[in-house]
Amino acid sequence: MVLVAVDDMLFSSKIRATAKQVGVDLKFARTPADIVSQARELKPSLVIFDINCAKADPIGTVALLKADPELSGIPTAGFVSHVDTTLIMAARDAGMDEVMARSAFAANLPQILTAREPRP
Repeated sequence: MVLVAVDDMLFSSKIRATAKQVGVDLKFARTPADIVSQARELKPSLVIFDINCAKADPIGTVALLKADPELSGIPTAGFVSHVDTTLIMAARDAGMDEVMARSAFAANLPQILTAREPRP
């Protein structure tokens, strides 16, 4: 199960469609409190962030996840415009495990969704 903190309709739709194709369950969360709560309850194999999503406060939320011993081992990945170097550096500094350009995220989405999922 992958937890998704994305409010961009285009990317949300793409993530949903791809997850359905590859057989990965998703749960969406929008606010930092909801993301942390869902991560604690569901123990997802990955948390995906749209680093440009102000509502989810990806930088602050990743820092919260990584500071919590119970949640720090949950992998995190985020996507952002490749020209937004300030956000890229902030995400890495906060402890985000993978930071990638929006185009790379879209191109590699099936692999991103399935890389950490348990095998049947």
